[in-house]
This record gives sequence, structure tokens and C-alpha cells, in this order.
Amino acid sequence: MDTINQFLFKKIDNAQLVVFRVCYGLLICAEAFGAIATGWVRRTFIEPKFTFNFIGFEWLQPLPGDGMYYYFVLMGICGILITLGYKYRFSAFAFAFLWSGVYLMQKTSYNNHYYLLMLLGFMMALLPANRNLSLDAHFNPGIKRDWMHNWIRWLIIGQLFIVYTYASVAKMYGDWVDFSIIEILMRGKKDYWLIGELLQEKWLHKAVAVFGIIFDLLVIPALLWKPTRKFAFGFSIFFHLFNSYVFRIGIFPYLSIAFCLFFFEPQTIRNIFLRKKLAVIPSTPTLPKNYRWISGMFMVYLLIQLLLPVRHYLFQDNVLWTEEGHRLSWRMMLRTRSGTAQFKVVNKETQKTTMVKMNDYLTKKQRRKVCSYPDFAWQFAQHLKKEYEKKGEDISVYVNCRTKVNAGKSRPLIDPNVDLAAVPWKHLSHNEWILPGEDKKSIPKK
Repeated sequence: MDTINQFLFKKIDNAQLVVFRVCYGLLICAEAFGAIATGWVRRTFIEPKFTFNFIGFEWLQPLPGDGMYYYFVLMGICGILITLGYKYRFSAFAFAFLWSGVYLMQKTSYNNHYYLLMLLGFMMALLPANRNLSLDAHFNPGIKRDWMHNWIRWLIIGQLFIVYTYASVAKMYGDWVDFSIIEILMRGKKDYWLIGELLQEKWLHKAVAVFGIIFDLLVIPALLWKPTRKFAFGFSIFFHLFNSYVFRIGIFPYLSIAFCLFFFEPQTIRNIFLRKKLAVIPSTPTLPKNYRWISGMFMVYLLIQLLLPVRHYLFQDNVLWTEEGHRLSWRMMLRTRSGTAQFKVVNKETQKTTMVKMNDYLTKKQRRKVCSYPDFAWQFAQHLKKEYEKKGEDISVYVNCRTKVNAGKSRPLIDPNVDLAAVPWKHLSHNEWILPGEDKKSIPKK
């Protein structure tokens, strides 16, 4: 244990962290203001009559009127303050909590990268990233340091290793290795400038599938090993810029490139980005007073991150069909879902039956989710129940839903005889009203 603590609390140059802080601040500023400029805030929070929260966070609602625009402006300002390193701890925590609100109050636009940004937000708020190259250090020279503890670098690297490795392993299933899911993902990109037709080529689908698995599996070890570091960095730039153009996934590709700072020698980073070319690092191998608490939290956090992505193995049926355990697990770009659904409301007292017009309640994107994701269908049933309760009616809600995953057959997803308004949502076990998937090609066995 002493050897581990000596490794974790070894003092190293902090050039990687402080330069990354600047990149991180600029990128989250771009994410916040870009969400307003592209209409994402309007489509996600302003236009819908209600949002699909993460189940259990129904109390977390978008601000009324134009409030969410101001919300995102505030996040953008936090990004600027983080970049400058001014009031860093406050601005970093403020962004982390604000972004967590964005993440948890809606999942119609769910993205694994949003989850990573939430985790990173709290990491950065806790790390001493303002000890150099910051206004905080300028106005308060007493906090200025050229060093940090080694565990900080390895926390970032450990998180990245988990993300990329699980992403690679998740791709090793039928529809990825036979390239059919790549073909489906590329169909809607035929009109892309310059490469649209190229993206429809079979050989490119094979190349993307194979390269995706190999890159995710090996990029972190290759960046850590000095002989392959520059090659891995070059592939990282190509891979993430390709994803940025083809899949339009916001700041994540550029954040991934910025993460590469943690793999290069600190002196290299210092020579390129910092005026002070030599770092002053104490040679005394002293442990901080709270080192046991820090090392314990370090281990517990990484253990949780290792276990969360495999929790779906505890549930019945396959995660690609049920979606139970899909989120928070780095299962990226693995499937497409589509379906149809009819919701039927039955008045318990009069037995009057009403077919729900989903257009009256949902946006187009929300309707697509409700027709193909069981948790969305359950939440919509709960919403209908509340709406009818306001009218003084006690109702049951039944749904006839057929869904297909990737190129598989359309199959019943939800038991049409179950009152979805009356059943609780189970977070830690299988929800029995989700019917089993039977398409052996598209929904392979675990």
C-alpha cells in the first residue's frame, strides 16, 4: 500500500492540467453558446410541452419562457471564467451542477458524451487546475504551483481507459461485425459535401467498423507508450475529426483531442504553451494529511466506473432490446431504433376508451422515442395519468407498441395488457412488461 501511495502522491509537473483547463473552458463555452445558436436549446427545452427527465428526477424541470437561454448563457460565462482561471473553484462547480441539470432534466437528446462531460465537470472542479496560468494565481500568488500529485493525471487516464475500452467491447456484436449498423448510420449522410457518396461504400463501412474497434481498444495504451505515442496522436486527430464531421457530436471530438495533453511529457507541453520553461517541483516525498481519504475515493470512483457499464448483465434479455442498463455505460453508436405505438386511455369508472393523439402532447423527436424506448413509453403513460387526474378522472393507460432495432424485424415491445400508469419503474431489476426480444441476428445473446 505504501508503494501505491508513493506513486499516487508523487509530485509531477502540472503543465498538462493547467493547459487542459484552458481547452476545457473554451470548449464548454462553445458548447453552451453553440446550443443556443444552433437551436438545440429551443428544440430541447422551449418547444416541448414537457421533457422526459431521467426517472426519479421529475422535480428537475426546465425554466419557463426563455429561462433556459439565460441558463445556457450562464454556463457559457462559467466556461469563460474557467478558461481565465478566475474564481475557478466556484465557476467550475457552477458549471458542473448546471450541466448536470441539463443532463438529468432531459434524455430525448441523450448522448454518452453528455454523461462524460458531467463527470469531467465535477472532476475539474475538485482538481487544482488554477494553480498556474490563471487569474487566481496572478491575484493570489500564494496558491501558485508548478506541480500536482500524480493521482490527478491517472484519474483522467483511468477514466479515459474505461470509456474507450468499454466502447470497443460493446462494438463486438453481430450488427457491428457484419457492418450492417455502419451502413444504417451512413444512409442519412449521403448528401454530405465531398464525402457523402464515399460514406455509402461497402469497403468504407468495413474500414469504419474494424478501425472503430481497434482504435477504442488500443488508443490509450498506444498513447501511454512513448514509441507509439505520436502515431496514436495522429490517429486520434483523424478519428475524432472524422466523427465530428460525420456524426456532428458537438465538442466531444475536440475534448478527446485535448485529453491527449495528459499523455505527452509535461516538459513538451510546457515548452509549447507556457512561458515558464522549467517547473519547480519539490523533491521531498511527503504525503498530504488526507492522503488516505484521497486514495480511497480514487479507488472507489474508478471501481464504480468499472461496474456501472456491466450492470445490464444482471437484467433479463438483451440491453439492445430492453435498453435497461444502456445509459451510463459507454455503449456509443451501436444501434438505431424505430417503432409505432398506440396509447389507449381507459376511464376506470365509466370504462370509456380514448385513443391518444400523441401529436397533441409530443414533439416529433419525442414521438420517435416513445414509440421505441420502453422507459419513454412508461413516462408518457405517467404523464397522461397526471393530465387526466387534473380533470378528475382515474384512468388506466395501455400501449400497443412495435419496435425494431437496426435492420431486425418489428416486434411487440410492451405487453398491451399491462396498465403502464399503474406499474412502478424498476431501476435495479427487469421490468416484466417489456416483452422479450427474439430477433437472433439483431439482438444477439449475451
